[in-house]
Amino acid sequence: MNPQPKVGVFLPTFSGDTRRSGTEIARFARRAEELGFDSLWATDHLLHESLFYRVAWLEPLLALTHAAAVTERMELGTSIIVMPVRHPVVLAKQIATLQALSDDRYILGAGTGWDQREFEAVGVEKKNRGVQADECIEIVRRLLTGETLTYDGRFYRLDSVEVGPAMERQVRVWVAGGRQLAHERSPESPVMARTVLQRIGRSDGWISRPTSPPEQIQADIDEIRQHFDNIGRSLDTLTVAHENFLHFVPTDDPQLARKEQARAFGSVMSDQRPFDYFEKVYLTGTQDEIVRKLEDRLSVGVRYIMLHTLEPSIEQLELWAEHLIPKIRNGD
Repeated sequence: MNPQPKVGVFLPTFSGDTRRSGTEIARFARRAEELGFDSLWATDHLLHESLFYRVAWLEPLLALTHAAAVTERMELGTSIIVMPVRHPVVLAKQIATLQALSDDRYILGAGTGWDQREFEAVGVEKKNRGVQADECIEIVRRLLTGETLTYDGRFYRLDSVEVGPAMERQVRVWVAGGRQLAHERSPESPVMARTVLQRIGRSDGWISRPTSPPEQIQADIDEIRQHFDNIGRSLDTLTVAHENFLHFVPTDDPQLARKEQARAFGSVMSDQRPFDYFEKVYLTGTQDEIVRKLEDRLSVGVRYIMLHTLEPSIEQLELWAEHLIPKIRNGD
């Protein structure tokens, strides 16, 4: 019998015409905990108006630290930190601090990134992002154990470096990647790369792409299972997670739901992809349609759902908690 799925929510760290306030983030985090969600997440976009978004984003670790101060139970995660644009020693120190202040609630969701402008802004070559991300993850993991680390890699060289404070338990690392529904503006190929499979094999969890529909998630899981068989590891030891965007409209009218959802998506997403693409990959439609889309993802093996709101709205949290979460947790 499969365990009950967990459900997390993303902090509304995006800022459009109105700058996000600390009070707003704190209220959102507290209410999410009161409503029984399992975790809080933050996304990582270094630059304003990246290819697919028309907004700026707050720095995720700082935002999660702010949320940690007003919550007690919820896990805290990044989905994902773009590892190649971070220096691993600085990142390890930031994570060690967040872990100390949150009683080790943080999950390091890590990935290689895709926005060419971000790599250029920090002087990193995108073609090297995979190897650089792997080195960064290894260094961060080792430093967070309290190890005094000497490291001689392709991109990083350290001589007797220790950051502290050491964590009480090893940081959980969930990595992202895999297939996605192809679109002419997509910067990534719709495949599960061999290097991503290997990275997943060294990790505690895997986050499938938000633009990956259930059949592609299933194909990715099949490849992960085969890889795990090859390396002598059980798939049961891996947390299979999926993040997605949701604007819930409490109506049974499909046209009304889609009209309001198109408005909400348009406030955050750029015009690089049409709304009909969003309908194929994101959680759109009426309540019954959204529940079915969530159930389809759970049925292929997703056990942890993380939901992005498209508005800084506590009302959205309350609607999710009332209309959606009981259905997917209890199978009603």
